[in-house]
Formats: sequence, structure tokens, C-alpha cells
Amino acid sequence: MVINRKKASPLNPSDIIDYKDIDLLKKFITEQGKILPRRSTGLTAKQQKIMTTAVKRARIASFISFVNQN
Repeated sequence: MVINRKKASPLNPSDIIDYKDIDLLKKFITEQGKILPRRSTGLTAKQQKIMTTAVKRARIASFISFVNQN
């Protein structure tokens, strides 16, 4: 019998996800610049949606690059 246990979210509900917080955003993107899926980050659906929007805004504002420049 398999018991599914919910993982705790890596972010507190009180944490603010902002597109200017580059250190936080880099935890949720790969080296190639892709956004990690929710199943690997452990974020809630609401947090993942906010994180995705923040990453996209940071890319447009040139805080992070769209792809890794090798």
C-alpha cells in the first residue's frame, strides 16, 4: 500500500514572490533557463503561477536571460 504524503512547499505562504528577487527566481529555473515544473519544485499551484509570471517579467526586464549564454 502506497501512502501519498504532501511535500511541504519550499516557500512560506507569507513569502512574496517578486520579479526583482533574482536569487529566489534562479532556484526555480534550470541552467538552460527553463522554468522547473511544479512536481519537481514542490510549489503549490498558486505559487507556481505567480513564480512563472515573475520569471517571465524578469526576462522581459532583462534581470535574467532567456537562455544560458555559453
